[in-house]
Amino acid sequence: MLAPCPHLPPPRPGLDWRTLNAFGPDDRGERFYDACLEYAHSLWQRKYAARSILCLDRAMGADLGGDESILKEWPMPYAAMAWFMRHTPHGVFIGNPRVHFQHYADRMNEPRRDQRRWRAWACWALARRVMHGMPGDPRHRVDEPTLAEIDARLRRHGMPGEAELWHHVLTHSDK
Repeated sequence: MLAPCPHLPPPRPGLDWRTLNAFGPDDRGERFYDACLEYAHSLWQRKYAARSILCLDRAMGADLGGDESILKEWPMPYAAMAWFMRHTPHGVFIGNPRVHFQHYADRMNEPRRDQRRWRAWACWALARRVMHGMPGDPRHRVDEPTLAEIDARLRRHGMPGEAELWHHVLTHSDK
């Protein structure tokens, strides 16, 4: 078991793929977000770092407006994402989050494409900061955004306060 992440709710015992499979394509709101956070934490503690990041991707794709009560206690999981990247022990597979987010952002589709795309670029920037030794994919030709562009797009497409949350995590992720 890996140490618990301080940025996610404690997981209940026995969570598995059925935790998220119970939600249909039109049921991606607050309960889905909560389930994604909890399941990501469960995967993390079982040493599935790469899968836990994918689960946080799904949390960031939840259909939330910003005023949901869960966001007060568990905001968009930028801090958890950075924490996973910083605390993955040697020998635990995490893949290359920088490449993952580069591809994910560039190939995003609906629903809420712009919102989800800029969240992926925000996580890409976190990966570059936290895992600075990880290379990008040189064969994947994409215009990488600047931090200022990511900030502006999160302000436009994200929830109220999301850009500030991301910027705070980005500036404190190396501590």
